[in-house]
Amino acid sequence: SWSENDILQTLDACAEAFTFPMLDNGYVYLAATRLAAFRSADDWHITIEVFGFSPRAGVPDTCVYNFGSNLNNRQRREDFVSADAYNEYLRLNPNNEMQFFMPFDDDDWIDTQDGEVVAANTKSLSVRGQTVYVPDLSHYRESGIDLSRPSEVQIFELCRALAASHRDLVLASKAERERMIPQGAEMLLLLDDWHHPDVIDLDSKPSGNETFQQIARVLTERDPGCYAPTQPSNTHWSNWPDGGLL
Repeated sequence: SWSENDILQTLDACAEAFTFPMLDNGYVYLAATRLAAFRSADDWHITIEVFGFSPRAGVPDTCVYNFGSNLNNRQRREDFVSADAYNEYLRLNPNNEMQFFMPFDDDDWIDTQDGEVVAANTKSLSVRGQTVYVPDLSHYRESGIDLSRPSEVQIFELCRALAASHRDLVLASKAERERMIPQGAEMLLLLDDWHHPDVIDLDSKPSGNETFQQIARVLTERDPGCYAPTQPSNTHWSNWPDGGLL
């Protein structure tokens, strides 16, 4: 019974409540994104993954934004100080929830004096159980990353370099992406690039964005062929220079 307009209104409500991804979030240096759309017989679901670094968080993380008509594995009553707080959370977030995952296995590669810098002489680090070698300077240049401090590498610069070379490791795993998906849902779309609305502008809503208009049609028609974008992708971190600057 969900219409395209229902889906778009749900996404607009999340944008108005600041629970829809803002790719130029002043607190997060963007490194990589991914979007997936799912449909079951009765329900629809969209996930948007954002990998980046927030100096306030201290370590890089991957946030999975979930939107849908039915969300599995939501936060529990036990996660809140009271039943009233839990019920208020559900009232304010009826069709959305964020989950954070940490792809890096430890933080001993972060400088202890400056928590935004990769420790000197770091040769490798562990990401999801795999040893990943720190890129050399040529890899940064090839990835379009100009080091802001030639004598050291900032964590957000490393994140962007690893997103270019180890994308599947830093973004969500299949299990993380599908943790809140309804039973029996089929993935209709998996996008690494799309045209994202600049929702910091209150007039720029998902409902007015070609990408999400077409995704809503994909979900209601259950037809991936309804996604035929004409606008260029803008989800690469270089298109959102204000991210992380606060």
